[in-house]
Parts: sequence; C-alpha cells; structure tokens
Amino acid sequence: MKKVTEQEVQICLQLLIEKYRVPIRLLIRILGKERLDDIQDMLIELTGQSLTEQKIAELIIREKAELLFAGSELAVRELRSYLLKQLEEPDLIALYQRNPDTKKVITASKYMVTPLVKKKWLVGGRWPKDFVRTLGFPTSFAGKSANKVIRKESFIDVEPKRIVPPLVPFQEQLKNELLKVLKLEGNHTRCVVTMPTGTGKTRVAVESYIEWMREGFAKGRYFIWIAQSEELCEQAIACITEMWQEKDYPESLRLYRYFSGNQIDEEELCGGAVVASIQQLFYRLKSKDPIIAEILCDCGAMIIDEAHHAVAPMYQELLEKAEELSGGRSFPICGLTATPGRNDEQTMKLVNKFEAHLIQPKINLNQQETPLRFFREHGYLAKPKHVIYQSGRVYEVDEQCVTANGERDFTELLRVLATDVWRNKQIVSSLVKLPKTASVLIYACTVEHAELLAQTMNVLNSSAVAITSDTPKTARRLYIDQFKKGQIKFLFNYGVLTTGFDAPKTDYIVITRPTTSVILYEQMIGRGLRGPRFGGTESCTIIDFADNLLRLGKPLAYARFKNFWERESVRELS
Repeated sequence: MKKVTEQEVQICLQLLIEKYRVPIRLLIRILGKERLDDIQDMLIELTGQSLTEQKIAELIIREKAELLFAGSELAVRELRSYLLKQLEEPDLIALYQRNPDTKKVITASKYMVTPLVKKKWLVGGRWPKDFVRTLGFPTSFAGKSANKVIRKESFIDVEPKRIVPPLVPFQEQLKNELLKVLKLEGNHTRCVVTMPTGTGKTRVAVESYIEWMREGFAKGRYFIWIAQSEELCEQAIACITEMWQEKDYPESLRLYRYFSGNQIDEEELCGGAVVASIQQLFYRLKSKDPIIAEILCDCGAMIIDEAHHAVAPMYQELLEKAEELSGGRSFPICGLTATPGRNDEQTMKLVNKFEAHLIQPKINLNQQETPLRFFREHGYLAKPKHVIYQSGRVYEVDEQCVTANGERDFTELLRVLATDVWRNKQIVSSLVKLPKTASVLIYACTVEHAELLAQTMNVLNSSAVAITSDTPKTARRLYIDQFKKGQIKFLFNYGVLTTGFDAPKTDYIVITRPTTSVILYEQMIGRGLRGPRFGGTESCTIIDFADNLLRLGKPLAYARFKNFWERESVRELS
C-alpha cells in the first residue's frame, strides 16, 4: 500500500516467518502490544476470530512497509540483530567488511553484529540496500533516499494552450461580474465571492483574474494567491496552469511556489502569479525578506482563498504592509468562501470588513426551488444524504475549554473517544457494511485513532491508509492518488484533508469526531459535494457518529445543517 507491492509483502512475510522464523514477539514490539490488543479485541467482536501469527506479521509488514527495518528504536534494532545472527558466517563477515565500523578493528564474526545493528540507517542508503539484499528481502525495504527526491522548483514557466471544459452559465455570470469589479478603481475593486463547495469558485476566480492581469504580467506585476495549506496552494497552481494553457496566449506565465519553505531568488523575479501560504508570507514579512517586499510592491491583484480566515490578525498585518510597500496604491483584493451551512450574517460580516462587493451566482428559480436544489437537480452538486449513528453514550464537556473564536475545544474528549473500544467496534462494523466499490473518506478523532482504524480495516481485508500531519508529503500524494483511482477504499485522516483535497468520486464521508464549528464541518463534508457535471457523484452520504455531550453550549455543527440534507435518518448503535 505504501512503496512495496503485494508480491514484495508476501516475499517479506515468507522470509520472516518461514526462512528466518522471527519470533512473533519481536514483530509485535514494532507495532506495540497495546495497539495489537485493540485490533484483536475488535476482530474477535466482529468475526469471532483472533489474529494468527502470520496475520500479525502481515499486518506489521503492510503498516511499516519500506520502513520495516528503519530507525534506531529498540524494537527495530532487536529485529535487525536477530536477522543478522541468522546469516551464515561467511555472509556476515562479507557484509561487515563492506560496512565496517571505522573506529574499531574487528576480525571475529561474533563481534560484528552489534556495530552493524547500531550503524545509522539512512533510508535508501548503501547500508540499508546491502542489508536487505544480503538477507534476500526486496530492495524496496531499504526505502527510497530522501536525497534523491526531486524538490519542486520555486517557480515554473507555464506554456500556453490547453483545452478545458467551458464555464457553465452561472459561472460565466460570476466571471462577468468579477471583471466588472476589476475595471473599477481603488478600494472599489474589492469583492467577496461566495459559492457552494464543489461549484468551481477557484476556476471562476482564476480565469477572471489571469485575463484581467495579462497586461499587468507584461509590466512585471504579480498576481498573489493566498491559501492556508499546501494542498490548497497546489490546487491553485494546478488551476492557474490549466487556465493559462487553455488560453491562446503566445507568451508563457511565470508561476512561483511560495509555501512549504520554497525560496525565490531575486534573479528569478519578473512578474507572474505567486501562490503563497499566509504563514510563509507573514513570517517572511516579519524577517524583512526583500523578495516578498518586491512582490508586494508590484502587486497587481490578490485573491484570499478560504476568506473566512482573513479576519485573523496576520492577514490584517499583511494587507497593511502591502499598502505601505506599494506607496498607498490600491489593488484588487478578492476573497473566496463557500457557505452552505453558514448564515447570511456571517458572510456580510466578511463583506463589510473589507468594504467589498458581494458576488454570488444569480440563477432562475421556480417557486418551489432553492439555490441548493437548483445546483443539485442540474447535476452541479451531489445530493447529500445524512445518517446519524447515536451511541447513547454520555460525555461531559469542560465548559471552560473554548478556542479563541468561541468554539469548543474538544481535545481531551477526542482522546477519550479515540480509545473507546466499544465505539471503535461500532465504527469498524459500520464501515465493513458499506458497498464494496465505495470510496470512503473518514475523519478520525486523533492521529492514533486514524492509524488504529486503518490497521483494523486492513486486517479485515479492506484496503485502507491513514494520513496525518506526520505523513511524508510524497506518501500523502501517493495515497490520495490511489484513493482517487479506487485502489484504496478507506482513507482515514486527522486534521489534514479538510481543504484543498480534491477527490470528486467520494461516495461516503464518515465523521467520527464532534465539532461545533460550522466552518470545519462544511469543509469536511465539502470533499464529497461535487456533482456529476463537475466530475463528481450523483449523491454522497455523510455519516456522523454522535454522542450525548453535556454542558455543550453551542449545538454540534451537523445540527445546524438540518435544512441542507436531501434526506436524514437517525440510527441507534447497539
């Protein structure tokens, strides 16, 4: 599931169990006995069977994959030590002579194992490759060297001409309104675009702004796109690239990456589109980086994605600095937001803060039709069905624990829910019953919770992976790509796939964590709302696992979406 094939998993399993007869206790230490016990308990409850030693070994190989022998943890060193001791003496001596301890002279084979075990394991390096080859394991278990990963360039030159689907009528109307605002002057060019998630707000904004900015690009001006996460930034880059190539422009567009630590050299600056994270912009400004100063000085237009974040102080400081660096010159600023669950008052607060025009789809509705109904019936949005699984469990929420924006801080409760064996059995049992061909995105309570559930589903022969903030970026992109292709059925995550994640063919969204934040909730369910006309699904089922939370204050977010669902049902967990 990671960077090893099914055939390589089986080869590794055969070597560990049959050839080298590795004691199962050594493998269990790598996964952790407590984690294994949790999986065993759920498996017995669901199937009446416990894991065999072979299944345990297979689970651990799949979970660790190319990192099975990597690291300096005691459990991994014990496994490496055991395997080295199984080698024939000539093979061990030859291995040591190729990878000697440079600080000691060792000639007796019995003293060679310890320095080899302690030798630093650089993933994809010469020593790991020699280790796995000597023992007969596939070379993929040496891992891929991080030094060989090609870092993305800080800029790319996007060549013109590529064909993309034309805008649909309501998108064309939005584009025309945006262009009208862009032709105004000063602060009158500020606007907020609000569209339901999945209806193409990124596409509309990009197409409008690059058309308007074309002359500015020729003068060395910059179009700055600001987002919250790497996923959102990469999504913007893909859209800008696609839209520029679709136009029949003879010139290329320079597109800069200014997030995830990417640097831009001064000699690379010549105008173009800058896709940046707010965090990198803010901290580079604080450090008086001359690169960002020059970009802001020549800014021709700015778009703030997920604009509800723009009320944060760092945005205010950024805009004030941009105005200062540009000598008080005003440039167009557009905020993008999706508000299926928020009320008009919240949207208007954003509009008023920036003294902006509000731009939203104008559609012809019949007497019984609402905007959401229109988008769904015309295939732009998926029809969301909502299922609530009531646990009947009672938990008390500390009324003092609130975040800076007034939402409940569920950190402690999430830890409790993540370790509730009964609740986890109910989640797994429900997931097992979903259609075999379904693509399922699950929001877990904690990092450990996501990993536990994914491991359990794999034991039950369902393809599953967990993505967290600790997942390497290359692995994250691989898993998402496999999920889109249907090679992975269950994609578990904690805290990373709420924005910027694009997998239109998601059939089920499963939310196991409580939240009172409407913004967070709509970002989670938004991953499954794209309709068939935009490459998505006819319908998407949202499943909430709900508990009775005392002293809550605000209701849970899903309760404020009562009028959003096509159909809703409540089921009691037994």
